[in-house]
Amino acid sequence: MRAAITVLPGDGIGPEVVAQATRVLTAVGEKWGHTFTTREALIGGAAIDKTGTALPPETLAMARETDAVLLGAVGGPKWDDPRAKVRPEQGLLAIRKGLGLYANLRPVAVNPKLLHASPLRPERLAGVDMLVVRELTGGIYFGDKLRDNDRASDNCTYTVAEVERIVRTAARIARGRRKKLCSVDKANVLETSRLWREVTERVMKQEFPDVALSHMLVDACAMQLIRKPADFDVIVTENMFGDILTDEASMLAGSMGMLPSASLGEGKCGLYEPIHGSAPDIMGKGIANPYATILSVALLLRHSLGLETEANAVEHAVDAAIDRGVFPVDIAPAGVNPASTGAAGDAVVAALRQ
Repeated sequence: MRAAITVLPGDGIGPEVVAQATRVLTAVGEKWGHTFTTREALIGGAAIDKTGTALPPETLAMARETDAVLLGAVGGPKWDDPRAKVRPEQGLLAIRKGLGLYANLRPVAVNPKLLHASPLRPERLAGVDMLVVRELTGGIYFGDKLRDNDRASDNCTYTVAEVERIVRTAARIARGRRKKLCSVDKANVLETSRLWREVTERVMKQEFPDVALSHMLVDACAMQLIRKPADFDVIVTENMFGDILTDEASMLAGSMGMLPSASLGEGKCGLYEPIHGSAPDIMGKGIANPYATILSVALLLRHSLGLETEANAVEHAVDAAIDRGVFPVDIAPAGVNPASTGAAGDAVVAALRQ
């Protein structure tokens, strides 16, 4: 296979973890005879510094011409002024919108070797294997915004079509798993959530009668993720709720440094990135955890390139590295010397080549 991939290192630790992920991508190509051509472009704060915009037109044009996009992270204290008209996060929102990526997939599974890294008791983590499907291009993040001297507002809007397509995406995934879909909303308060629930019930009844549907209010879901996380199979929810819940769910796996994500639309080109941020406090120290970005490569191979065998191999290679005790600092047990970013990458590449 030949594939072109746009690489967006971004800010903070983004370039460091992306460097390890591209090493893994190269190793996959060498082992299975694929040719992956990577081209780097600017996004986020790095793009603001050089071009004055968080998503230069040439970056979006390049992304549209390639088979997939691999992203590191955006943001940092240099660009943190909330009054600034141009902010790094605008680049991330814009590329998702520009590529028509409306479904964000965030898998959460717990490696037994990382039970020590989670704040939850080990018995609560047994059997945790869930996927959160977050609507990505609607809701309050994209609504009209108003600010004057004594008030501010952010408008939250959803259309029937937006809810239908994300529910269908989540239901198709649930059908291939344990056939359980939990739709999370705030229908006791919000009109957008009432629409969300009504549309979800109709789509599931008419198109996915074999998938068990349940509804849960977002505050109850936040509690249940800590109390009985293994109860969940697939969760589908709107943009802001999904953003918050998946950060909470990352603690089940021990660290944000362990969780990948895929942002998908109607076509094969997707955007793949770790769920963690740019972590400017550890930038340049060589201690960032690259596993989430490497696991994002696995999702890229699976969803954009259709290479299931290779995707499974990358996921198993990360598990093998952890099994051998290669723990970056955020997941290292007490008394264990943490592995550097490069050493973690080395361990995954070595496991792939074996």
